[in-house]
Amino acid sequence: MYENAAGIDVHKKQITVAVRTPGARRGRHQQVRRYATFFTALREMVEWLTALGVTHVAMEATGIYWRPVWHALAEAERFEVLVCNAAHVKNVPGRKTDVGDAAWLAQLLEVGLLRGSFTPPEHLVAIRDLTRYRSSLVQERTRETQRLCKVLEDAGIKVDSVASESLGVSARHMIEALVSGERDPAVLAELARGRLRKKIPDLTLALGGRFNAHHGLMCRLHLDHIDHLAAAIGRVEAQVETMIVPFEVPRRRLCTVPGIAERASAAIISEIGVDMSWFPSGGHLASWIGLCPGNHESAGKRKTGKARKGNQYLKSVFVEAAWAAVRTDTRLKARYQRLLRRFGGARNQVAVKKAIVAIAHTLCVIVWHLLHAGVDYTDLGADYYTRRDNPEIRKNQLIRQLQELGYTVELALAA
Repeated sequence: MYENAAGIDVHKKQITVAVRTPGARRGRHQQVRRYATFFTALREMVEWLTALGVTHVAMEATGIYWRPVWHALAEAERFEVLVCNAAHVKNVPGRKTDVGDAAWLAQLLEVGLLRGSFTPPEHLVAIRDLTRYRSSLVQERTRETQRLCKVLEDAGIKVDSVASESLGVSARHMIEALVSGERDPAVLAELARGRLRKKIPDLTLALGGRFNAHHGLMCRLHLDHIDHLAAAIGRVEAQVETMIVPFEVPRRRLCTVPGIAERASAAIISEIGVDMSWFPSGGHLASWIGLCPGNHESAGKRKTGKARKGNQYLKSVFVEAAWAAVRTDTRLKARYQRLLRRFGGARNQVAVKKAIVAIAHTLCVIVWHLLHAGVDYTDLGADYYTRRDNPEIRKNQLIRQLQELGYTVELALAA
């Protein structure tokens, strides 16, 4: 399909480039070169590919190392570059060398067997880096808060057993007072504010521990780090809000979906953009994210339905949004309850997880339709499924179930 094609095997310090061009007597001619990953060397590689008339280039998505190579090729504006999933282009066993990998990529590309992954444009990559970094900072702040709670637990301070938040306003004042040298539980308990003042007797008991100077030093370090992380999160969020302004209309549209708020909508747009032409359907988008059941069937038997990895950042966003959506009085909550009954009930944790992933898949399909059609979300109502049920059929089902349990059923219309 492509006469002049190249495959690149990417590593941190060097790349191996295999170029396949028309050869003598209708054969194929192959040339292989190695280049360092410095940008000047990558430009030399681009000049060599241009001189050979290469039109299509394929490489594996290997961590972060493919990006400098991709940028060097994109700057030339001469090639169609395919960044492929490494799991889709595994070489034949026994031929695992850098040259073999590069040549195998070139062979697959020239016959049209490779499909490129979605690579967002530069303006989205900048927003995506910030939203991903914010997620990392939030996770680190949570870990640091857990370390602080561990120190307090060692000192016998049980504030988090009484207060709903380990670092709420009242709890923060109490910890600061402990660090400053206050040890009287009654004085510390009086620092409570709002509704927590109703629990002053319990707080007095929870604040009577063996807090010493070492615990104070550790708490001070943890609190300073938490404050530093909170400030960094604020800076990142402010920058995201500035850069997301051109996408304000699709962002507002996504916020009409139950469970998706401003931060989630910004993360979704930064990962997939607003142009859905990359994904033929909502199912394709869900599969790319990793929210679809896997297919592994052999001899007519389905071995497993485990979902693929996909985009882990976006997957977590949709799962969190699903947890929020099932707490609203909408069709999504009704669907979640139906799925729970189908999978085994609310007491079955596996059933709960399967149902939440299914709701995340539903949200993903909804997002695709909103961005594809350019419309706002309209909920079908919490009674959507019950409205579609035939009352007569439902009555007969219930009667049959009671009869199977050994009961005689007599019905009378209610007044």
